Amino acid sequence: MKRSFINFFLTAFLVAMQIAGIAQGDRTMITLEDIYKNRKFSSKSFPAVHSMNDGEHYCQLAKDSLNLYEYATGKRSGTLAISKQLVAAGDTTTIPMSGFIFSGDETKILFPAGTEAIYRRSSKATYYIYDLATKKLVPLSKNGKQRLATFSPDGTKVAFVRDNNIFIKDLSIAADNAGGTPDGQETGAEYQVTTDGKINEIINGATDWVYEEEFEFSKGFEWSPDGKNIAFYRFDERKVKEYQLTYYGDLYPKQYKYKYPKAGEDNSVIGIYLYHVGSKMTTRVDIGKDTDIYIPRIKWTGDPGTLALYRLNRHQNKLELILADAVTGESKVIYTEENKYYIEINDHWRFLKNNNGFLISSEKDGFRHLYLYDIGGKLIRQLTTGNFEVLDVTGIDEKAGLVYYTSNETSPMDKDLCAVSLDGKKKIKLNAKQGTNSAEFNATYTYYIGRWSDINTPATIAVYKSDGAEVRMLQNNSKLWETMVESRFSKAEFFKFKTVDGVELNGLMLKPPDFDPGRKYPVLFTIYGGPGSQTVNNAWGAVSSWNQLWAQHGIIVVSVDNRGTGGRGEEFKKCTYLQLGKFETLDQIEAAKYLGTLPFVDKSRIGMWGWSFGGYLTLSCLTKGADYFSFGIAVASVTNWKYYDNIYTERFMRTPQENNAGYEENSPVNHASKLKGNLLLICGMADDNVHPQNSYDMVTALVGADKQFESQFYPNSNHGIYTGKNTTIHLYKRMTDFILSNL
Repeated sequence: MKRSFINFFLTAFLVAMQIAGIAQGDRTMITLEDIYKNRKFSSKSFPAVHSMNDGEHYCQLAKDSLNLYEYATGKRSGTLAISKQLVAAGDTTTIPMSGFIFSGDETKILFPAGTEAIYRRSSKATYYIYDLATKKLVPLSKNGKQRLATFSPDGTKVAFVRDNNIFIKDLSIAADNAGGTPDGQETGAEYQVTTDGKINEIINGATDWVYEEEFEFSKGFEWSPDGKNIAFYRFDERKVKEYQLTYYGDLYPKQYKYKYPKAGEDNSVIGIYLYHVGSKMTTRVDIGKDTDIYIPRIKWTGDPGTLALYRLNRHQNKLELILADAVTGESKVIYTEENKYYIEINDHWRFLKNNNGFLISSEKDGFRHLYLYDIGGKLIRQLTTGNFEVLDVTGIDEKAGLVYYTSNETSPMDKDLCAVSLDGKKKIKLNAKQGTNSAEFNATYTYYIGRWSDINTPATIAVYKSDGAEVRMLQNNSKLWETMVESRFSKAEFFKFKTVDGVELNGLMLKPPDFDPGRKYPVLFTIYGGPGSQTVNNAWGAVSSWNQLWAQHGIIVVSVDNRGTGGRGEEFKKCTYLQLGKFETLDQIEAAKYLGTLPFVDKSRIGMWGWSFGGYLTLSCLTKGADYFSFGIAVASVTNWKYYDNIYTERFMRTPQENNAGYEENSPVNHASKLKGNLLLICGMADDNVHPQNSYDMVTALVGADKQFESQFYPNSNHGIYTGKNTTIHLYKRMTDFILSNL
């Protein structure tokens, strides 16, 4: 249940307005055709780039080719592959250029084709290997689609996952010498690393559903830096209970079963193994005797003979960093951190290439900051300090001794690009403008592609030198600026207010372009509000074209970051511990009460809508805060925390067995009798994430409480609700009609 869904949902909402065909007087309003079909208000970006090893060039996909460009000038300096030439031997059709993966020595490229999504971060495809010297394209394997294909560091092998097992393609051994095809259509010998993989039982080299969703990765293996070993996960999910989804459309509906550990239920038993490529032997890593744990990350250190692992207890409040010997699998703990609430996992940790230390981030002083340790686990120094959060680590230039990172030192709504020296003596702010800044560095840390925007300004993208000096502009979205002026976009404003408990909250507000302080306006809350998330950001997209459309129809659009959201330190975020949803709901109610005191707000017409955690919060506000919200739309909502997955839910609530009162009090299904306003309940009936069981039980509770409501259910649709003909348009027309009838 992640923040990434929100931008999609807010944008997609616009589809409905085209159908509504609304105009104000004789003046034509912004329509969904402008936004969704003609993309009149879409900002232009800059396609993703891959830095080449020399640091002077980057590689980028064009419409029909893969090209090299110079960072300094933008001049195209070569073409590596042309789409019409990507035809495998013995075939007649080209493969699409939808993505690419370089070998470490930049002599070969992997191209995926026919990609099929599995879950949020997982997919499978038919991969092809393109040799830049010979210009030959060959399939990676002819034995079925592959997952997670990855070159070995020297480019002589490719490891991948198929049918829950790991395979290696050795490109240095001829296929015909290993029982392969002799006609040149396939190169290299394919052999199997694991053999016990089985659907819904054993997974090798990939992750189970809950790791993919909540620890945010799907690749479960890593090549060692010297290519001699592969470290990999093995998930034994035989004791994990299954959830069943039903797909309709045939004479008999189809049943899909997969392993989904709900709060308090059994997890997969994790094993970490080392496959020795030379001997083809496998060694088990010692991760301890306790099996009810998590291993949320593995990473090779600067020493190719040492593997690092994170070990996290079931309560997720004790984190250990373990080093394991790549030959024997023996391990030792070098770092331990404990927290009275919980510890979040991220990818900020870095091992220095000379193997004399590692970087981590921690909230141990109340805010997330960077710390440098030696390889034995002894603290060298804290690199950043202050009442602000380090948001991400962009990279480490070991030659210059600099760590590049982003933080919200300016304000919780902003994102600054900074650098700090490893000796802690120098700190640099690279961005010149307040707002949201990010950077993608080249391989040698001499250039970066930087992006900047603020809440009312579309992104500008440019090439910069590592000291922040601009080299050349890539995109300034000047055309969109003109369109925004012509379309009378309103400017969003930030505001603050204090709750009855004395907590100051941040919000944003978009008023109609012809705002009259003497009028009374309805208010539409757009919310998410989940742990560590933020919707009140000084970034383009925090206010969407959808928000501008509603503003033109005389509706004030508001978003408020409640307690539990990110950017304001550990206590603000983690005060919701064991009571997930309690303070979040109280704060949104306080926001509605505050807005109701403003002279230009009609407090009898305050509505709310949200998706996922936002849907949950909408239901909670419409029941516990029934006197302050006149209507709400809850989409794909958790209604009973016992029904959601254990890694996410237990992180904030512990188990239902330990905290039953917290679960019961903060599940909307138990407060259905308090509903007063108008409710539209929506879900996809094949949602693998927030199961439709949540919505079905909410329906049962509402009916049992004799509460009238509206509902919309979509067969075969997952958490995004887009599967099938006209589903998206139907969904957003339904929501549009409901909002218009209430506001």
